[in-house]
Amino acid sequence: MLAGGVAAVALSGCSVRDSICGNGEYPVMTIGGTGSQCVKNGEEVPEGYTRYPEGKVPRKVDDKWDVYWRSHTVDKDGAVVEVPEGE
Repeated sequence: MLAGGVAAVALSGCSVRDSICGNGEYPVMTIGGTGSQCVKNGEEVPEGYTRYPEGKVPRKVDDKWDVYWRSHTVDKDGAVVEVPEGE
């Protein structure tokens, strides 16, 4: 019976993606780069990092915004810019 349930999930196209951050944390990105980390709620953003722009925060691995931020960043002036390939 379990094998049938697993097959049904596999055939339905559903997938379980990991969250970018754990409960009680929020994601931040490096200024001028594509790095990121998670910060505990209530803590300040570390030096060299910034919050993601409102409405463009990645929530799950490989979601729309996680993929987008692999090739984009926020510069020191707060503008969203494309990262040169290979950086």
